[in-house]
Amino acid sequence: MEERPQPTITIEDHDEPLQFAAQSPSLLCTLEQNNVDVPYQCREGYCGACRAKLVKGETVYNQEPLAFVRDGEVLLCCSKPITDIVIKLT
Repeated sequence: MEERPQPTITIEDHDEPLQFAAQSPSLLCTLEQNNVDVPYQCREGYCGACRAKLVKGETVYNQEPLAFVRDGEVLLCCSKPITDIVIKLT
């Protein structure tokens, strides 16, 4: 069985794309591991503080967030990329 490459995370206004870590529980954790400063509070999808604009690509939620999420947005604390993505931090 062939291993699929991990999705890349491109952040608008940042130089280098990041590789999503296979063992990472969320986008937020991967960003933190790469020293990207992201606002957050709950880490569970309740508050919406980690909201970002999903410019391109697809993500999946670990669990359905309780915070309201508009089309074109993603909560970084409780989601993972399933394709290469481009995000804009708010």
